[in-house]
Amino acid sequence: MKHAILLVTIGLSFLTACSQKNSQDQKNGASDAVFGGRCETCEVIFESPVPFDKLSWIDTLPDYNEAGPKMEISGTMYHADGTPAKDVVIYIYHTDQKGLYSNPGNFKGASARHGYIRGWMKTNEKGQYKFYTLQPASYPNTRALKHIHPVIKEAGKNAYWIDEFVFSNDPFLTPAMKHDGEKRGGAGILDLTEKNGILVGKRDIILGKNVPGYPSPQ
Repeated sequence: MKHAILLVTIGLSFLTACSQKNSQDQKNGASDAVFGGRCETCEVIFESPVPFDKLSWIDTLPDYNEAGPKMEISGTMYHADGTPAKDVVIYIYHTDQKGLYSNPGNFKGASARHGYIRGWMKTNEKGQYKFYTLQPASYPNTRALKHIHPVIKEAGKNAYWIDEFVFSNDPFLTPAMKHDGEKRGGAGILDLTEKNGILVGKRDIILGKNVPGYPSPQ
């Protein structure tokens, strides 16, 4: 009997998550077309605490007022023809100052893998986005680059990942790495400049650039 109750509970949780995803898809005119290859845990983008249509183009991640190097990252999203892309959702997440995806909120499933340091934005009329956070740490006892994971959701398209945000001041960034990578959405290496105690960086994103199977404009 306990097993039956557990299966029903799991089933209801799955249906609730699917319902939320479908609701967001419907609001944003999503289609069934899938491109961009495997996007593991991309479904977390649909867990935004704010409905997509009410998202701001600016977000402050939960770690910003903790101890660590503060950052302000901004940029503009463009269509392939160079025009600004408005109303595009970008979801980001990264490690804490110990290099861990810490989970004080007791998140479950894919959310637990992302941790609590995450945020959502929707580009404004000029295609702009901006967020405030701390510069993440490398994974413990590794030479992994400090990085921020981004996931993109355009109206009428599935969610897909682009190159991570990484930083030119990272001691583990080698010259070879600057030329490697898929450069999905354009190169993700940011130069950081300190202004009033905050590291400021900019990254413009070209939607669909180097993304496999990205649909051609109609």
